[in-house]
Amino acid sequence: MNNKGSVIFAGNLIVDRLKFVEAWPPEMGLTTITRQMSGLGGLVCNCAIDMAKLAPEVPVKVLGMAGEDALGDLIMDELSKFPSIDTGLVTRAGETSFTDVITTPGGRRTFFQFRGAGALLGPEHFDFARCGAEILHIGYILLLDRLDGPDKDYPTGMCRVLDAAGKAGILTSVDMVSEAADRYRAVAAPALAYTDILTINDTEAEGVTGIRIRDAEGRLLDGALEACVRALAALGVKKWVCVHMPELAAGCDVASGEYMTAKSIALPEGFIKSSVGAGDAFAAGLLYAVRRGLTLAEALAEANIVAAYSLKGYGANDSMAPLAEIKAKMAAETERVKGL
Repeated sequence: MNNKGSVIFAGNLIVDRLKFVEAWPPEMGLTTITRQMSGLGGLVCNCAIDMAKLAPEVPVKVLGMAGEDALGDLIMDELSKFPSIDTGLVTRAGETSFTDVITTPGGRRTFFQFRGAGALLGPEHFDFARCGAEILHIGYILLLDRLDGPDKDYPTGMCRVLDAAGKAGILTSVDMVSEAADRYRAVAAPALAYTDILTINDTEAEGVTGIRIRDAEGRLLDGALEACVRALAALGVKKWVCVHMPELAAGCDVASGEYMTAKSIALPEGFIKSSVGAGDAFAAGLLYAVRRGLTLAEALAEANIVAAYSLKGYGANDSMAPLAEIKAKMAAETERVKGL
């Protein structure tokens, strides 16, 4: 595949085992599973398929570790259905990573993750002379054991990979995973100095900076979000910092220092089926905008539309479609909300 204009999605290749329940039970309690399904998950699968559906003209490469098992076969078979996706950089070894995703009414999710083959991905799997591209989007930081670990010349293996990509002229973009452990500053923060575009959620932004952006009731605190975004930029991000959340997306154009927000799309009651993969849908929409030379303000608006549209599917990519179709359908939904 031609490297010109291509996007590499690297990192976690996961199978999501989705279960929708009536309510989250207390410890030792019982709840009813109302629906279950399995599908591809993780940054690589989610973003690659999102991009393939959003913009089939964009060449996509996937790089990561899939197990030598039935779940690994499932990942390879599903990705190979899309002509724009090149799976030649995937290595097969061990057991495939999977996540049990428990979703309660309203779309709130809890994750149980098995690292599997994803823990084996290391700097040696990245050869940018062989797999050049325009953009590298990699993650999730905090869920890639070897890349999260120390390196003899860098704070982490992830830093080595990002630095090598940058030196090869590739725009670097990273995402991380939300976790309860306090590893954000030690493991995630150092990578930002080698990052061109940062795309994370509000929980992760708080974890990296230590700046609380919500009060005890979950309301956004005045001025705190901007302070948090600017603190992320100060850690060395070179181009854009983007933080997404249910209410809005916030961003900072590092070169100009301009801070901005874009409100999330108003959705009618019953539109949201699941928020699985919404963050990756946001990232795919943002990177498609980057590739087309849009401004940060334009990119945030488009990414919000793509992420909102993804909420109408139960799986991460169920509802994804070409961007023009998404924009038309979301415009109709917005008008319907206004008319209620």
